Amino acid sequence: MADPKGFLTTPREDWPRRPVEERVRDWDEVYVPGALLPIISKQADRCMDCGIPFCHEACPLGNLIPEWNDLVSREDWRAAADRLHATNNFPEFTGRLCPAPCEAGCVLAINQPAVTIKNVECAIADRAWEEGFAPPQPPDRLSGRTVAVIGSGPTGLAAAQQLTRAGHTVVVYEKDDRLGGLMRYGIPEFKMEKRHLERRLEQMRAEGTKFRTSTAVGRDVGAAELRARYDAVVIATGATAWRELPVPGRELAGIQQAMEYLPLANRVCEGDLESSPMSAAGKHVVIVGGGDTGADCLGTAVREGAASVTQLDIYTQPGVERDEDVEPWPTYPKIYRLSAAHEEAGELRTAPAADADARLFAASTLRFTGDDSGHVRSLHLVEVDAQRRPLPGTGRMLPADLVLLALGFSGPDRGDGLVDQLGLTMEARGTVTRDADFATNVPGVFVAGDAARGQSLIVWAIAEGRAVAAAVDRHLTGSSRLPAPIGPYDRPMVV
Repeated sequence: MADPKGFLTTPREDWPRRPVEERVRDWDEVYVPGALLPIISKQADRCMDCGIPFCHEACPLGNLIPEWNDLVSREDWRAAADRLHATNNFPEFTGRLCPAPCEAGCVLAINQPAVTIKNVECAIADRAWEEGFAPPQPPDRLSGRTVAVIGSGPTGLAAAQQLTRAGHTVVVYEKDDRLGGLMRYGIPEFKMEKRHLERRLEQMRAEGTKFRTSTAVGRDVGAAELRARYDAVVIATGATAWRELPVPGRELAGIQQAMEYLPLANRVCEGDLESSPMSAAGKHVVIVGGGDTGADCLGTAVREGAASVTQLDIYTQPGVERDEDVEPWPTYPKIYRLSAAHEEAGELRTAPAADADARLFAASTLRFTGDDSGHVRSLHLVEVDAQRRPLPGTGRMLPADLVLLALGFSGPDRGDGLVDQLGLTMEARGTVTRDADFATNVPGVFVAGDAARGQSLIVWAIAEGRAVAAAVDRHLTGSSRLPAPIGPYDRPMVV
């Protein structure tokens, strides 16, 4: 504990964002470059080095948060990087993309703003790359065992890196033309520039992990054939089967799934396309769904030059402070949060129908109507109560030339044949069944991440990847020294 009075004398200060008018004109990350390091040591001083650090429990990775906070406050960046990487393969990803349940569990957050744990994490990760504190770690010797990992999202990459470092020969199969899963084509560039992903992939290649892109297992390569070729298989395909909105008019043109829309904008940033064929430019856009994916669509549509953008959230607007009776500390509370995209939409007044930012809370879609050519032109909604019951007399209509459905995901997409070719047992909710060792009903086949857990956070995805790697290593060798931060049935803290 570098400064015993730090939490008393230093107020919370977050990484400042660039001005809205500036950042919406490009696709760069929203934060002011270089503005984090000058403030982060004092922010780390606010950590109280608790006797029982609940931030550990709130983070499924078990990050050693008080330890690296203390090291950052002393500006010992090398030791901080070692502590951070001891539990997290990709802190530069989580430091940008995770909603930070660790901060909700911070003991200081009982009666003060939490320590800026996420910002400290990001600062350590970036400094580690700048100073060369994250070199490749190839194994001293090979085990002679082979593992196929299907999917290159955070779960697949974490599992692959852990197994490669343990000495196994690992090949990652990715159906898209580039690696990264949703981090590549689902997360907009303004939330995480893809150079961070590329840098980590180069590290993994140097360690010996092999990659096969544009290869859908079950379609381009038979799943049974792949199983016969490797000593073990890890399924980390994620939950990509999107949820639908079965209301009248859904068949109209111009109503798209969020994950049909976002990848095209990312491909523009990659240089594959000059402009997106689904661009929101000049259109009235309505996003159905109040989660992070909807916010990603919002920020993307603003940058594409939409005429208006409105986001519908079926839940009532939460309060700005934790409701201790419903969601007591240290659980992750549902409170009103202003993401960068909502800040942009609010300041630019992209949604005349909304009160502050682009969101309409407690709003349920009734139907869509279109023009004579079969293209959507309006969305009809109604306000609902906390039980989602329509409130009489609250119906209204929004102009809509482009509707984006961001309603979440139910499990892995079965269209490529992987599940059926292997004969995997499925849960009723659409995820792959597994046992306490992450194993499926097919010998030698394991499953981790959203494909088995269901839609979750990036920290849970990485934790799953690390844990399944330990299970596979144990299966192949009889024992394992790899860490397993979570079990397959662990869940976030709830009341």
